[in-house]
Amino acid sequence: MSAPAPPRGTSPRGTSPHGTPTRVAVAALIRKDLRLELRTRESVPAMALFSLSTFVLFHFGLDARSLEGDLAAGVFWVTILFAAVLAVNRQFVAEREEGGFDGFLLAPVDRTALFLAKAAVLFCFLVALQVVAVPAFAILLLEPSPGPGLPELIGVLLLADAGIAIVGTLVGALAVQTRAREVIVPLLALPLMIPLVIAAARGTAPLWLEAGAEAVPGRWPLILGLYDLVFGLLAYAVFDYLLDE
Repeated sequence: MSAPAPPRGTSPRGTSPHGTPTRVAVAALIRKDLRLELRTRESVPAMALFSLSTFVLFHFGLDARSLEGDLAAGVFWVTILFAAVLAVNRQFVAEREEGGFDGFLLAPVDRTALFLAKAAVLFCFLVALQVVAVPAFAILLLEPSPGPGLPELIGVLLLADAGIAIVGTLVGALAVQTRAREVIVPLLALPLMIPLVIAAARGTAPLWLEAGAEAVPGRWPLILGLYDLVFGLLAYAVFDYLLDE
């Protein structure tokens, strides 16, 4: 006897009931979100403006001509984290308010395609933010410039961005089901990202020393990679249940 057909709107992970690869659905969702952002400009400009405003406040508020080492890394990553919360709050709003969730659940695609697409879009937003934020941070607060350690800095940035995108997407999917998502997102996301911020700050601190850039200790990128892997697997496992709720 053949196995019973899956209910409508569900499918084995990796393909739809008609054999459509998940990557096709992910690519379509990514294109949709990126086009929406290009048209509305709600997330990235807000994140960039928040970061620039925070750097200006630190520039005039701290009794120091410039920052270096641990203090510089802490200021930078806390600013990036709070800016990311702005985007997380908006991640699933369109789907919630315009019936996108219902349409997606009825579509013959793997549900985790939505998670992969949203995490990829948030990752792109963070990269776009840092293209603006890193030079602004260097001009306003950093001495010396991050040029000598730029390749290592980019590696740490990408690993940290992946972790923020994964956890942010998971928390955003949970919070959008509540009325107080603006409160729930920071309350859930910030504690979960504490290990990530610590590792990212410790990894970038040697690159921003006044005496000159030093090599990044290998354990911090390793911790970031492990963080990304653990939360990526966790989010992939539970995302279906979040949509059901």
